[in-house]
Amino acid sequence: MLILRRKSGESIVIADNISVTVLDINEGSVRLAIDAPKSIPILRSELLQAADANRDAAASPASLQLLAGQSAHAAGKVPPWAVRAGTPNPAEPE
Repeated sequence: MLILRRKSGESIVIADNISVTVLDINEGSVRLAIDAPKSIPILRSELLQAADANRDAAASPASLQLLAGQSAHAAGKVPPWAVRAGTPNPAEPE
């Protein structure tokens, strides 16, 4: 990891085609300008973490059951109080 100090208005260049410029420094925050080709994705780390969490949740067993058409309700794993009135519970015999 490279650690640099930059003042407002100063910049760094990465791989001849990416420029990062410090626009403003305030109490606890820094405004950056990033100039890069459109083909290079630039994401805030919290968005990348959220996307990873969503991907993991989508691959969970419960999600896979939903994709297979088997809800927790149909599998009999939903408590009776969670069943809407008038909606038959497929886990219970009629």
